[in-house]
Amino acid sequence: MIAPVIDAVFPIFALILTGWLCARFKLLSALSMEGLNKFVIYLALPSQLFYAMAHARLTDLAQPGFFLSFGISIFTTAGVQAYLSRHSPQHPVDRMIDCMTSGYSNCGFMGIPLCLMIFGSASLGPSIIATLFTVSLLFAVTIAFIELQRNRDGNVLKTLLKILAAMLRNPLLIAPLLGVAISASPWSLPVSVDRYFNLLGEAATPCALISIGLFLAQSSKSVAGDGVYRIVALKLILQPLIAAFCVLFIFDMPSMWALIAILMAALPVGTGPFMMANLYARDASSSARAILLSTVLSVMTISALTAWVTSRIE
Repeated sequence: MIAPVIDAVFPIFALILTGWLCARFKLLSALSMEGLNKFVIYLALPSQLFYAMAHARLTDLAQPGFFLSFGISIFTTAGVQAYLSRHSPQHPVDRMIDCMTSGYSNCGFMGIPLCLMIFGSASLGPSIIATLFTVSLLFAVTIAFIELQRNRDGNVLKTLLKILAAMLRNPLLIAPLLGVAISASPWSLPVSVDRYFNLLGEAATPCALISIGLFLAQSSKSVAGDGVYRIVALKLILQPLIAAFCVLFIFDMPSMWALIAILMAALPVGTGPFMMANLYARDASSSARAILLSTVLSVMTISALTAWVTSRIE
């Protein structure tokens, strides 16, 4: 059992360590991290999502139990964080970002590469759906709550239009939707164009993981507080437990989809909350600390979960 776990987990954390070492030895700078992040978010990862959905059979993606299980795990965890922090002296926007942090899995940067290594290309469908839930739906709901908080006496229609515009500018939402349109149409992409998106998409995994390492090296001096410990505990423990309960005892779905729902829910915090804090000019240190601590701890939690997942596959 140990060898499959090492085969699945080692490349993930080795690439993250590579990025960390590159930052420590000043081979790559903060500017490199910014450029690499933009390359992944705007080019490589959207190409991977587009290519996967363009080649997917839409009937194979009709798994409402997966949608509900993963969605329930996200928003229940965020709701628990909201309840536990209800008396916090934090600014309301900061509390909302912390709620987002507690349920925001690193699906695109870590989840997709991990699932590809464990399950192969068949995992792209559920992996992409989990990514869309996180980077689109959770983003949209958080923006909606923040804008409604900031514009209590403002124009509701204007707020809703602002949310819609933010979603339409999100390449991680637009790319797979365009892929779905290609898949549903009677046409297929020319071979040269298809190969272009495939090559560009293949760069997403190593670049994303090295970028995480660069980010962790920049954030390694941050000190976590009690609120951050709670967020990390909710993210790494409560969310996967909720997902596991839903997929194992409530909803029916193929075994691979169930395992991916649990695995995606157990991932460390992604960079989305950090970007959200910067977007609204709030202190991003809480998000940065949660990302750092959860990623470090996930070396143990993800390795243990991968061992369990691998045993279920065999």
